[in-house]
Amino acid sequence: MDNYVKIERNGQNSGEGTYGVVYKAKDLRTGEIVAMKKIRLETEEEGIPSTTLREISTLRALRHQNIVELRDVLHQDGRLYLIFEFVDKDLKKYMDAVSGPLRPELIQSYTKQLLLGLEFCHTRAVMHRDLKPQNILVSRDGVLKLADFGLARAFVPPIRPFTHEVVTLWYRPPEILLGSKTYALATDMWAVGTIIAEMSNKRPLIPGDSEIDEVFKIFRVFGTPNEQSWPGVTSLPDWNESFPVWPSLRLNAFVPNLCPDGLDLVERLLTLDPKLRFSACDALRHPFITGNQ
Repeated sequence: MDNYVKIERNGQNSGEGTYGVVYKAKDLRTGEIVAMKKIRLETEEEGIPSTTLREISTLRALRHQNIVELRDVLHQDGRLYLIFEFVDKDLKKYMDAVSGPLRPELIQSYTKQLLLGLEFCHTRAVMHRDLKPQNILVSRDGVLKLADFGLARAFVPPIRPFTHEVVTLWYRPPEILLGSKTYALATDMWAVGTIIAEMSNKRPLIPGDSEIDEVFKIFRVFGTPNEQSWPGVTSLPDWNESFPVWPSLRLNAFVPNLCPDGLDLVERLLTLDPKLRFSACDALRHPFITGNQ
């Protein structure tokens, strides 16, 4: 810790988190600005939180220009410090700071970088499981980086049951909301679709205030699924035969500023049946990303 000095508490992803605080700090050896995540261990009877161990092990294995770099791990005085590269702000703060809509070419660039980082994770069998604008960092020179891997999970087929208490509500896919415990990479892809729409609208696409409200808001836009449109949906633990039946609506009514290619990609990411949802690899070949008309 003698190699670092804290500067302020309002760096990237600042403030109190579940397990600690993020500071802006300086590496005294190089003069470089870094982000320091302080983890409180004294409240953990069983030592280092599992989310932190998961984040450390995941980030050590993931080195990519679109994934935040873990530089160092320090343990001192009952606290654990994770030293990350410093990135100016998260995507949510960036969107809030920009007056007017985001430029279409910026949305396309951020989407491509998000998909590149995610494809790198997915090809190494890592799900992020908590994608949202607050967990995506953007630099002043336009580089986007995935961050906050506390809920990330490595998986090996066949997929074992996982907890469904993952992904912030507004970015949570319908299969998790309906109680599925055997999910995989499609979970992250739903979140990508909601984030593209949010970059275009500058507000969340499906801001439910409870799990059932989120389910109904999704169905009001994309239609209530059935066994024809989503085989197996009526067998999910939280499916209810008394759910209202809504027709699917045109997405451009909800994301009016996005170009036709962008809308098409979002529709392929926000497909109710996770088996039909685009993968990161699929999305990177889409005309919205490649520019091919």
